[in-house]
Amino acid sequence: MTERIKRLREQIVNGTYQKNRSHKPILQDAETNCRNADEVFLAVLQEEQPYFLEGDRIGFYMYHTKRPKGCGAGNFIPNYGTYLTKGFGGVYKEIKEKMKSASGEEKKFGETAIHLLEGVFEYCNRFKEKAPKELKKALERVPYHAPQSYHEALVLLRICIHLQRMNYTVHVTLGRFDQYMYPFYKMDVQRGVSHDAILELTEEFFLSLNVDTDLYSGVQKGDNGQSMVLGGTDINGNSVFNELSRICMEASLELNLIDPKINLRVSKNTPIELFRFGTELTKQGMGFPQYCNDDVVIPGLIALGYEPEDAHNYGVAACWEYIVPDVSHDIPNVSVMNFPKVVNRAVHENLAEAKSFEAFAECVKMQLEKECDALIESVVYEDKPSVFHSLFFDPCIAHLKDYASGVCKYNNIGFHGVGIANAADAMAAVKKTVFCEKSISPETLKEALDKNFEGFDSLRQSLIDCPKMGNNDDFVDELGGFLMECFSNALACRRDKRGNRIRPGTGSAMFYLWSAEKVGATADGRLAQQAFGCSFSPAITSKLNGPLSVIQSFTKFDMTKIINGGPLTMEIHDTTFRNEFGMMKVAQLVKAFMDMGGHQLQLNAINRDTLLDAQKHPENYKGLIVRVWGWSGYFNELDIGYQNHIIARTEFQVS
Repeated sequence: MTERIKRLREQIVNGTYQKNRSHKPILQDAETNCRNADEVFLAVLQEEQPYFLEGDRIGFYMYHTKRPKGCGAGNFIPNYGTYLTKGFGGVYKEIKEKMKSASGEEKKFGETAIHLLEGVFEYCNRFKEKAPKELKKALERVPYHAPQSYHEALVLLRICIHLQRMNYTVHVTLGRFDQYMYPFYKMDVQRGVSHDAILELTEEFFLSLNVDTDLYSGVQKGDNGQSMVLGGTDINGNSVFNELSRICMEASLELNLIDPKINLRVSKNTPIELFRFGTELTKQGMGFPQYCNDDVVIPGLIALGYEPEDAHNYGVAACWEYIVPDVSHDIPNVSVMNFPKVVNRAVHENLAEAKSFEAFAECVKMQLEKECDALIESVVYEDKPSVFHSLFFDPCIAHLKDYASGVCKYNNIGFHGVGIANAADAMAAVKKTVFCEKSISPETLKEALDKNFEGFDSLRQSLIDCPKMGNNDDFVDELGGFLMECFSNALACRRDKRGNRIRPGTGSAMFYLWSAEKVGATADGRLAQQAFGCSFSPAITSKLNGPLSVIQSFTKFDMTKIINGGPLTMEIHDTTFRNEFGMMKVAQLVKAFMDMGGHQLQLNAINRDTLLDAQKHPENYKGLIVRVWGWSGYFNELDIGYQNHIIARTEFQVS
């Protein structure tokens, strides 16, 4: 890390840049209520004032902290490649040309788009007038013209992100940075720019992503969607991990900040050296990279109707949800399947009449299908029309139509799946105690659950001692597969009210706490309101044999059938990383997960004693980073519920 980057990093980490901000509201509510999203966006641009970090080469930060809500869309990857190739001016000219033959709504869309782009040009010109020397030079070309250097491309990219945030778009992700930026990297290399100079520019861009994050929307600070995808395979199966991919990982490793969150696309052909490199980031306690398995994800997307070329170009929307940039308006987190609630309902309503476990399992299936029906019926999501937001989808530009019109190539929605392991454990406990051993009657079990196990300590212990998902035990693992198969089949041929396909997934997001609070005691021995496991992971109270048994349990199901994303999350004790032997063991564990058919994995290097001390003495751990669900954040900025959940998760030693 150069001295220059150290100074910039210090400004951001210490928050000294925030003193330049204004806390005066831009517009009054009465003014915004009578305007559409695009009018509000232009009004915000006109009020916003440029300011810069010392020696800034990237720029474009928020001056006003109190801004009106604009579009409010989110979880998408803008069509960065289009603007990097054409510049904003190229898109401007393209729309003007299309307007010559347009009429009606298309012409109205075009007129608004032209007005918005002219507002963007005026805004950037105001920034250029006050910009530091090197940034001013870049702004002589971008954003109107296509960039001709890596620096100019970074500035244009930053402008795209900044404008989306000014439009109140949430979870603006970075997509496949190493692919759309690679041509500009090569331009600089060919003209003799050094590796160190490109690394420094990359680090400065990464630092810019850590400015203004306190103003972004999210359940917790850090939950801001700034995910970057590196590597992967092309349509011929060739690796596209390149020199810029490696520079991005080097930059992240040096800066040790939570943004951008790194996602690595890998496959069975990925060399162990890359997993070893990824383990360096894990060792640092950053909670990433998150690994995505092309061998599972791409076939899964194709099975859902994505064309092979698009499936091979997938990125990650915010946490883990797979999304295709440029052409898709997928909304991957519309609703939540609460698996423990479904199994609990079957226990209370159907268990007493079930003559066999098979009959009970059919009742669970029926309850799950009933829940899917209810979820589909209750789906409500509103696309607030926004011409400016639409300009970051290629089909909207091509057809002069708003993204809310359904013009994009893919408009699918996704359902999360929370508490799969808890639900499978509960079914296994019912099977073992009620049907195999006949040691607990259905009536007694229901009474124990209703009373949250008060007065039923020995019964609860019997349930806790039953097989648990994560120990490579088919007795319970097959029930986890049964639940996922039912979920997948229940949605396979279904559409929402708009006719969009529904993608089932295994991600929980924050619902491992939120949904759990609404579920009473369950047959796995879990107490009422106790948290579920995070995403596609064992229950937090399970006694587990080790990390290998966990990945064996969680790779038995064909994950191409449930491909909305949702990682196996595992905590590795930080002492594992103290020598090369431990580092290679972790890398080999990740590779084994992919080879076995796992689809997504995130690792947390933690130390429970450190986390407990951080709760007592937060002033000593200002930079302590942890993986929360699909994102990394600073431990001391998390609500106590999330802190305690992370502390309660099983720490594995890899040996």
